[in-house]
Amino acid sequence: MAFDYRLKKEKDFNKVFKEGKRLFSNSLTLVYLPSKELKVGFAVGKKHGGSVQRNRIKRLLRESFRSFSPEKMKNFFFVFIPKIKEEYDYRVFLKDMKYLLEKGNFFDDNPKC
Repeated sequence: MAFDYRLKKEKDFNKVFKEGKRLFSNSLTLVYLPSKELKVGFAVGKKHGGSVQRNRIKRLLRESFRSFSPEKMKNFFFVFIPKIKEEYDYRVFLKDMKYLLEKGNFFDDNPKC
């Protein structure tokens, strides 16, 4: 199954960073902005390491987000930014992502399905 909810355009990222609000956890920062559809992006800077390391972090973040049902979420633009660590772990990202999404009350009480 393809990941249909990706935030890709630079102008969308810039809008989220400029106008969005932030939530923090131990390993992640979430920047969010209300929108007409659900889109999620991941911003991993060069301080995290080379391209291989950054791509691995993005794969871990995408897989963590896939574990939540996008159909049960409210329409927002999300950008997840990992904090710089020695090691990156799927379980840590999953736990912190769940914490941030619950803290921001991003789960829809009346799902679309």
